[in-house]
Amino acid sequence: MKQLLFYITLVICSITHAQEYVNKDSLLKLLPTIKEDSAGAEFYIVLGQQYESSETELAKYYYQKAGLISEKLNYQPGILRYIFNYTFVLNMQGRFDSGLALNLKAVAIARKLNDPVMLGKALFNAGSSYRMLAQFEKAIALYDEGRKIFASNGDSLLMARSYDIIQMLYYNLENYDKGIYYGETAVKWLRTIDDPLWLGTTLNNLGMNYFKKGNYEKAKDAWMEALAIGKKTGNVEMEGSQMLNLGELYTATGAYAVLQQYYQKALELYTKLDGAEGIAIALRGLAIYEFFNNNYIASREYAIKSLEVTDKNNLQLEKRKTLETLSYISFALHDLKKGQQYLLEANALSDSLLNDRIRKTSIETETKYETAKKDAQIQLQQVTIKQKNMLNYFLISGAAALLIISLLGYRNYTHKQHIQQQRINELETQQQLAATEAVLKGEEQERTRLAKDLHDGLGGMLSGIKYSMNTMKGNLIMTPDNAQAFERSMDMLDSSIKEMRRVAHNLMPEALVKFGLDTALKDFCNDIHQSGALQVSYQSVGMEGHEPDQTTAITIFRIVQELLNNTLKHAGAKNAIVQLNRTEKQLSVTVEDDGKGFNTTILQQKGGIGWSNIQNRVEFMKGTLDVQSAEGKGTSVHIEISL
Repeated sequence: MKQLLFYITLVICSITHAQEYVNKDSLLKLLPTIKEDSAGAEFYIVLGQQYESSETELAKYYYQKAGLISEKLNYQPGILRYIFNYTFVLNMQGRFDSGLALNLKAVAIARKLNDPVMLGKALFNAGSSYRMLAQFEKAIALYDEGRKIFASNGDSLLMARSYDIIQMLYYNLENYDKGIYYGETAVKWLRTIDDPLWLGTTLNNLGMNYFKKGNYEKAKDAWMEALAIGKKTGNVEMEGSQMLNLGELYTATGAYAVLQQYYQKALELYTKLDGAEGIAIALRGLAIYEFFNNNYIASREYAIKSLEVTDKNNLQLEKRKTLETLSYISFALHDLKKGQQYLLEANALSDSLLNDRIRKTSIETETKYETAKKDAQIQLQQVTIKQKNMLNYFLISGAAALLIISLLGYRNYTHKQHIQQQRINELETQQQLAATEAVLKGEEQERTRLAKDLHDGLGGMLSGIKYSMNTMKGNLIMTPDNAQAFERSMDMLDSSIKEMRRVAHNLMPEALVKFGLDTALKDFCNDIHQSGALQVSYQSVGMEGHEPDQTTAITIFRIVQELLNNTLKHAGAKNAIVQLNRTEKQLSVTVEDDGKGFNTTILQQKGGIGWSNIQNRVEFMKGTLDVQSAEGKGTSVHIEISL
């Protein structure tokens, strides 16, 4: 049977919001004496805060009073405080669109006031509204601007709150590791600051990231601590959230016997708050409890109530989950037709949510169109000409809406095609690298075998011949001419042995195998230098005790070997420099000469086998290759390899 998953609620708090706890009764006694001035606006803000966690509509009433007074007086700080607190309640009620409009107004006011701290707070509030509406790109832009303001201000509390909000952004983006990092950092700071409400909120959100990572014990600890804070401070929203979270936790771990106490308590709390989303989730949780106790009729009743709440409040995500729950309940009741119907509705809703941006654009455009159409019908009774003009406007708007939807659909299609092509390119690159690796390894194995055969086979035979001829020399009587010819033969034999050893050494330098890359390159450069063909200077930095692996060492040695051979053959140089430099994360190789140089564009047009081998080896090590040269100015080749 397919496992049922349920949504974990979150506490949505405005970054500027911190309740000021005073005696509610004493405030109510002062109410008749309050005047409509700036002090009166601040009074209504404080009074509203005393009700927002228990009687949200009353809290909204007092906040609106503060906003009206501030608007009348043009008291800008009061307008901002009204928006910050009022949108906090709107978010609790799931009215994110209304909250966004007010928060964007607050951003505009704060910019005019030229108050960086208030602007930072307004930016984070607006970013949170965008995040709740799944418009993550806009949320990231506002968060980033606000975070920079808080960092320059040096306020620890604001930084902690901003880290909590950023952890929720990563939660929405399903990057739970980053969410945990920002959440744990925020909790660490908040434990040093006396702000229990925000600590509880952050613990709630951190628990959500733990849960998604499958770390149920840490999630439970975070939510239990947040529950204790909610009870201690009388924050009904926080307490209700933890009840839902713990219910989901015990559902995921199979502890179905304890579900009822958490979901029943959550239902009572969210009914008191008039929180539609919390009510829908709690009802669905009770349906799950009854389902696992085989009380299918009661389970269906709870699920249907949950579905009614989601329909009434347009909670599409929760509706999909409740429809899935109803389908399993119907199957358990052997009502296959109803179960299939619920499942099809859930799948259709899921598909619709996947393309949410396009759907929202369409709905908004249609809403504007219908509103304008009603206005046109009213105007039709007054002026016929105006009606015709408005009708033309509506037709243009509808065409523009269809064009926008088509463009968004095409953009989505091309984006998918682009991702698929990128994946194909990655696979082709991996295949090419694998083929290059096989060729290079095969080449080195063949070089090693040939070097061994030459040194141990042919070298041994030549040395044996030399020994035999030296023995024969003492037993033969030769004329002076024959003796001279014999000595020339011995010299030629010595030269053959030396040449054979040189070839074997080039195929697989003994120093590279025994002593590593640094020593092998130093010996190779010294051999060329002593031959008089080219004055080669070798330098190395950071190589002591940090030799690369054998595959990398052999590859780099072959590259330097090929570059110096090219210098000897083509550059007409007198001096060359070879540099090997290692840092903690990078190994770089530089080969320079003072030769005649060349136009580097010819490397793109054609290349010999040697240059092709160099490029293949650099690509195999996933390095970068830079060639600088010009006619008469020498050549410099620089290679960087990440370790």
